[in-house]
Amino acid sequence: MFGLNKQMDKRIAGYQGDLLATHYAEVENMYRQIRGWRHDYRNHIQVLKSFAAMGDLEALKKYLDELDEDLNTVDMVIKTGNQMTDVILNSKISLAKSKGIQVIADASVPVALTTAEIDLCIIIGNLFDNAIEASMELPEEERMIRVYMDMKNTQLYMSFTNRTAGKKLKKEQGRFSSSKGSDHGYGLVRIDTIVEKYQGYLSRNSEEGAFTTEILLPQ
Repeated sequence: MFGLNKQMDKRIAGYQGDLLATHYAEVENMYRQIRGWRHDYRNHIQVLKSFAAMGDLEALKKYLDELDEDLNTVDMVIKTGNQMTDVILNSKISLAKSKGIQVIADASVPVALTTAEIDLCIIIGNLFDNAIEASMELPEEERMIRVYMDMKNTQLYMSFTNRTAGKKLKKEQGRFSSSKGSDHGYGLVRIDTIVEKYQGYLSRNSEEGAFTTEILLPQ
């Protein structure tokens, strides 16, 4: 029994490492885009000055519109007031949108959190990845993920809802069964373990056409 538990711990640890590597790669890609735009900033200014000097207002307006559209692709969509939360949420929102998934997000975390950043990364990352997986089973026009985060007194509240293609899921031995493979199962275990570590609250609810996870973490 001890050997099986040890093997499970190693597999979960390996999955956790792969998950974090993926998150950091997404974040690095987002910031690489930002650094690239900043590097080109001087060139953009010179082009704008040239159009202004020639009095070509139409070309100036067109160039500004193109810059505005380009900047919007790397701008932070969500500004919660907590830097780590911003980084994780924005990287995942960018990933979801690249897959044709509508994301409706309302998040405000204007305090320093006691939850470890690595734990926050694992929870939000897993919740978002699971929601993205489920959304990909739907036609693009039906894909939607709703995220809500706020402080409830001294607790961090998180709610993730995604539309689903199937009927209401059934629980097996107190857990929703997964057809996504072992990695998906490890992700759920990691979330459960972290919430338990902080003596928080977790609820998963499946309805026809939607799946919601709610979490409360004391701070």
